Amino acid sequence: MILIRLFVTLVAVLAASATAAQCRDEVHENKSFTICQAHMGQDLRLFHTNAEGVPFGQFFTLSNTLKSRAKQLLFAMNGGMYHPDLSPVGHYIEEGVEKQRVITSEGPGNFGMLPNGVLCINDQIVKVFETNNYLSSAQNCNYATQSGPMLVINGRLHPRFIKDSTSLNIRNGVSVDGDNVYFVISNDRINLHSFATFFRDRLNAQNALYLDGKVSRLYAPNLGRSDFGWPIGPIVGLVADLK
Repeated sequence: MILIRLFVTLVAVLAASATAAQCRDEVHENKSFTICQAHMGQDLRLFHTNAEGVPFGQFFTLSNTLKSRAKQLLFAMNGGMYHPDLSPVGHYIEEGVEKQRVITSEGPGNFGMLPNGVLCINDQIVKVFETNNYLSSAQNCNYATQSGPMLVINGRLHPRFIKDSTSLNIRNGVSVDGDNVYFVISNDRINLHSFATFFRDRLNAQNALYLDGKVSRLYAPNLGRSDFGWPIGPIVGLVADLK
């Protein structure tokens, strides 16, 4: 009987750890960051609009919608750049449906600072691609979001980043290392060079993608955090069955 109870307890612990959101705060070069870690095989998704085609806009709106479907939002952050009407700036796929094509041309702002990249999510992989590599790989993504610039490219910082740049913002981005997916938001206003350095030096990222800055926000209930502000466009989040 004791062995049975121990087995049941172990199964429960393993099940809980498999769905637990792992968000934590870290300090790097005197700057504060929050890292939320997902694992391959977990239910990682992109969200933009509800069944009526209205953008969720806020984390609490998305969380309440998921609860009505017996799901819970373990963590989330804004998942790519968007226009004033909250539509995605770049390539966007949700539940296998392409809502915005791939943008390959250079342009103004951070998005157009080539190379930019695509976060691709399907049942087999979660991966950050440089945009041209994404196109040549012909990936079938259940979810995809294009943003830019790439922060780290094959282990090197984006060549246009300036170490002493005075362009300072709260920023968020993503990298993948093996079975681990890292979503990071800075808690201090920093430049792109410093943000990219965190991915390269702290997370050993070979490829990392900038998601956005200035509007960057995080939903991390295990840290008691649910950032609020102007409505946001695409949202990337980790989902699990509601307990």
